[in-house]
Amino acid sequence: MAERRVNVGWAEGLHARPASIFVRAATASGVPVTIAKADGSPVNAASMLAVLGLGAQGGDEIVLFSDADDADAALDRLAKLVAEGLDELPETV
Repeated sequence: MAERRVNVGWAEGLHARPASIFVRAATASGVPVTIAKADGSPVNAASMLAVLGLGAQGGDEIVLFSDADDADAALDRLAKLVAEGLDELPETV
């Protein structure tokens, strides 16, 4: 299982617009991904309600997981998106 640990770069955390950007990127990755706070239970990264339910704040550590064969590149892109707190979905995600 591939895993990436990253701190949330959005000051407001994974709420509303940032969560929407993240969920779109997770869905577009083409691999099943779960997300969890460092001390929490994993949820489906492609579910807006699940991601909002994490309550991840800016600076919180989150963990991205996937057991897909080609997950490494997708997790790298998602981790970069979260860490940098990007305001728009990059074309490369």
